[in-house]
Amino acid sequence: MNSQQPYDAIIVGGGLAGLTCGLALSGDCLSIPLKTLIVDAGPDLRSRDAGADQRGSAITKSSRTMLQTLGVWDALADQAQAFEKIIVTDGRNAAGNRPALLSFLEAGEAGSASAWMVENAALLSALIAQVQQAENITFMGNTAVETFDFNSSPACVTTTDGRKLTAPLVIAADGRHSNARRAADIETVRWDYDQSGIAMTVEHELPHHGRAEEHFREAGPFAILPLSGNRSSIVWTEQTAEAERLVHLPEHEFMDAFKHRFGSHLGEVKLATGYAAWPLSVQIAKTFIGPRLALIGDAAHVIHPIAGLGFNLGLRDIAALSDCLGDHVRRGMDPGGQSCLKAYEQWRRADTIMVAAACDGLNRLFSNSALPLATLRQAGLQLVDRLPPLKAFFMDQAAGLAGRQPRLLRGEPD
Repeated sequence: MNSQQPYDAIIVGGGLAGLTCGLALSGDCLSIPLKTLIVDAGPDLRSRDAGADQRGSAITKSSRTMLQTLGVWDALADQAQAFEKIIVTDGRNAAGNRPALLSFLEAGEAGSASAWMVENAALLSALIAQVQQAENITFMGNTAVETFDFNSSPACVTTTDGRKLTAPLVIAADGRHSNARRAADIETVRWDYDQSGIAMTVEHELPHHGRAEEHFREAGPFAILPLSGNRSSIVWTEQTAEAERLVHLPEHEFMDAFKHRFGSHLGEVKLATGYAAWPLSVQIAKTFIGPRLALIGDAAHVIHPIAGLGFNLGLRDIAALSDCLGDHVRRGMDPGGQSCLKAYEQWRRADTIMVAAACDGLNRLFSNSALPLATLRQAGLQLVDRLPPLKAFFMDQAAGLAGRQPRLLRGEPD
């Protein structure tokens, strides 16, 4: 790399995607590690409140391999809950009368599950700890980027306190409202669902035995996702107006409405965290790259949470970008050049659009009470349930094992 440049890559955004990307580019995973700067408007890592995010993430098998390769998974292993069984129901019936139309039984052995549930707070803490130990990462907290210049060589970002920071490549990990994406005049395709997701964690009296449940209701999916201990992460979808009404109820009334949907199969249930609602939408950037710019994670794509693949898609972005950068840097090529960036774009865009379309189609099919559609989806789910090869295909897709795999998702060195 050019010894005159203090950084080889600047990552804008220090959330889950930004921290993971820093680890993927700066350590032993690349034969020539990149000197990486992470710039974030939020607090410095030492004063970061990891517990502020009340959601959880389903980590697919390939994503788990990647986190192991990055040295993060060992800190999460004791807190991760494997999916031992996944059931899907048509949730139009009452909570106690929802027969499983589709079920996936896992082997229950270490490494055999298709996914593990991890709280975002634990994931963020593990990433922070690993980043703090990384020799080639500089983290600059409490620092907002005011302007971007992608047409200079190297690219230059200017912070609100007047510092000019340069690198051959800028990586946008600054979320769905990405300032870096807007500065590059990259447009998005977007539509809203008039649905909101309510996220929280609950404690329950009886063990879940690693069972994940997805109840497809007319208003949207109601997911009960197992966490370690007698706890579950909830993703509860309602029409936006109803979700806003629910979260502003007194807590005991909110919990009454929740228990009506949750059911009594896990005994008494109570809140373990607060709860909040966020609007659901699809948003995909028309291109994932610009001059000396790559978009990853929510800056590139936001999808419906119906399959829990959002964070995993971001990890696929990072793994593919790491592959492309590793190949180009080894050959002495510009890491921010169009050859590298176009290779990344071609790798990731088709997969992203396919997953987004599948999640959108599932939501539209199941969030619908029309009798012909209800009959069709029940028949379709029951057919899949009776065909092991088809079930295996869906499981490979959910586990992130289908298609071309970057080396980090395979656990292989550069």
